[in-house]
Amino acid sequence: MSRPGADKRDKERQRQQRARDKAADREVRKREKAERGDAPAGEDPDIAGIVPGPQPILE
Repeated sequence: MSRPGADKRDKERQRQQRARDKAADREVRKREKAERGDAPAGEDPDIAGIVPGPQPILE
């Protein structure tokens, strides 16, 4: 016999826990972003350190 009421409560508890975990992760990312500060002016952080042209052969 199934337990629909208990299963539903468990599912809701798990959903709430996931929401709390996500909120905590957002807070951590927000804090890390504030600590990191601004990127140097004139340099795109996504491509910083990338050298254009042919790439060296990996061994």
